[in-house]
Amino acid sequence: MHPETLYAHLLVNQPGLGAVGLQSLHKQFGSFANILSASPEQLPPRSRKPVSEIQRQLHSLQTDAQQALSALQQSGVTLLCLSDDTYPTLLREIPSPPPLLYVRGNVDALSLPAIAIVGSRNASRGGVEHATRFAATLATGGFAVTSGLALGIDGAAHRGALAKGITIAVIGTGIDRVYPRGHRDLTAEIIAHHGAIVSEFPPGTPPLASNFPRRNRIISGLSTGVLVVEAALKSGSLITARLAMEQGREVFAIPGSVNNPLAKGCHQLIREGATLTETTDDIIQQLGGMLSFKQAEVETETLDASTALGTDAGHLLAAMGYDPVGIDALAGHLGLDITILSGLLVELEIQGLVENQGGLYVRTA
Repeated sequence: MHPETLYAHLLVNQPGLGAVGLQSLHKQFGSFANILSASPEQLPPRSRKPVSEIQRQLHSLQTDAQQALSALQQSGVTLLCLSDDTYPTLLREIPSPPPLLYVRGNVDALSLPAIAIVGSRNASRGGVEHATRFAATLATGGFAVTSGLALGIDGAAHRGALAKGITIAVIGTGIDRVYPRGHRDLTAEIIAHHGAIVSEFPPGTPPLASNFPRRNRIISGLSTGVLVVEAALKSGSLITARLAMEQGREVFAIPGSVNNPLAKGCHQLIREGATLTETTDDIIQQLGGMLSFKQAEVETETLDASTALGTDAGHLLAAMGYDPVGIDALAGHLGLDITILSGLLVELEIQGLVENQGGLYVRTA
């Protein structure tokens, strides 16, 4: 286990710091290890007491944390801290990136081009249909669909994406909990289909009301854009949309009947500059520049490894054949790292040469 991950976990679990305070300390000192070796005079006044308390008990806290993190890893949880090179690039760019992420499932999914779909928990039948259809179409186009695992629009978005590709659920509890409980099966399906469950909260954290506005910045932060399907004027979905605007993300909103209270939030967003959205083409056209940037990023990251392996997207396509195949089987057959392979598959999907069908990749050309 990387020491930085251990130290991040120690600090995240220490009362009195908070995610924003810890992120600020990381920015100031450059690493979590440096925070723990700082003198009281170097620390901001608010951080002196909690950091000093950890320093005083560091040996015993390290032992306890190592045991806890080993148990998490054995249960399939991966930890990503701000010091990791594999920390999601887009999320790192937001004003207050979470210092530590607990991830269950496919960590590489967090580096895919993503679109968030959010909306009301008490969604209408039409809203559920919109969320399901948009998510399925966007997933078919190679996007990961990000949402919050809530009832209503969130659940519909996850299910729609599962039918065609990958989805990411950002939760407001510890990674060891499922909320709402009725989404246990959905959570298992997301993991089984190469998606991911993500939380910034330490294991054991209950579904406190204050957690959900915080998790919304991660939903938008992982995504190139946010689509709001249905939302009341005072809702978490509008919080997500406004966070997205602050983060420089594109915001899309589906209009509805003037008599529908769940359309009022979308209409307000459109007045504030969100793109009025009727089809997925409205999203794709608006995100063209951002998607090109992400493609270039993926290509840059994989260039050296691809050259060294003598493998590129064309070679991958030639090696696939025409039978459905899973990413794990492809990685084993080609000897490619999953991260590199995911980037190449996204490139092929965007070009329309490969289709993701329920987690299996099929060559279409």
